[in-house]
Amino acid sequence: MKRRMFLATAVAAASASRLFAALREERWDDAAEVLERATAAKQLDAAALHVVHKGELFTRHFGKAASGDAMFLLGSISKPINMTAVMTLFDQGKFQLDDRVQKFLPTFSGGGRDDVTIRHLLAHVSGLPDQLPDNNELRKRHASLLDFVEQAVRTPLDFAPGARYQYSSMGILLAARIGELLSGLDMLSLVERNVLRPLGMKHSSQGLGRFKLADMVPCQMEGAAPESGSGDPQAKEWDWNSPYWRKLGAPWGGTHASAPDLGLFLDEFLHARGQVVRPETARLMIRNHNPEGFTSRGLGFGVGTESGSPGCSEQAFGHTGSTGTLCWADPASETICVVLTSLPRRAVQPHPRELAAERVAAAARR
Repeated sequence: MKRRMFLATAVAAASASRLFAALREERWDDAAEVLERATAAKQLDAAALHVVHKGELFTRHFGKAASGDAMFLLGSISKPINMTAVMTLFDQGKFQLDDRVQKFLPTFSGGGRDDVTIRHLLAHVSGLPDQLPDNNELRKRHASLLDFVEQAVRTPLDFAPGARYQYSSMGILLAARIGELLSGLDMLSLVERNVLRPLGMKHSSQGLGRFKLADMVPCQMEGAAPESGSGDPQAKEWDWNSPYWRKLGAPWGGTHASAPDLGLFLDEFLHARGQVVRPETARLMIRNHNPEGFTSRGLGFGVGTESGSPGCSEQAFGHTGSTGTLCWADPASETICVVLTSLPRRAVQPHPRELAAERVAAAARR
């Protein structure tokens, strides 16, 4: 009799556990349905959704994404990942945030450049442009990252350092170059060694790394960003899907990752775990460094309500990518949200990534 009662209790407990797990997963069904509909309608070729809420994980893949570990080109979500690699050198005492860039890049001088600091680069207030004037020509001739650096250090500033906010991929590039010089490693190796490997991001790489182009989810090129050729068939040799761009590993847009791997990355900052950067450095990176009235920016991260979805708190941090990607973490609700798609951000409004993430934020508050 006791054995039967024990077995009955065990079966009931297992059934209840499965029920509770199913109910927890249902919380994210609305977000998943957005991406399911978009792929069924052929609007999206591929997508992945990953949510972490108070320690519980939910992952789904859609369309041509073969699994939850499908690797997408992140676009500008590459920036916080690459700047985290640079900040590991800050933890080693190799630079200070208010060091002048010229200290490490002597040719970056004149025309106000002497006053640009590393903090300016990371918070997008350096005066450098987003893309170089001859960006397309550089990509057409398959320029190296060093070629981009040599052009960036000579590019006139658009305003005095710290005078206003202007999103700047070239600022991120110069910070990455400083990281290379201080570490003695190229950026692909620095990111792999100091960020991806310590966090166990096994389905991620700066550039292609150990993976093949066929391992990556292709971008849909209709509506692609101007700096990637805007979907022009003539740009196939240098657009987002070209072997050149996928291998280059641009620190402002050339990282590949799966949705769960991005969850691991954001968790390093959400809980200040200290696996990659010191806890105090993690907290430093996700607080605002810009004056009142400027767009709020951390060090490589977007911060504040605008960095998350509607309903996220002022504590939120994250980033988006023009390739159709989005990620944020909100300490207030203990939630991480990652939405990766193959559809460029400019292709449609509202974009399915925003619609899905909005539903995650709403469900997290329930």
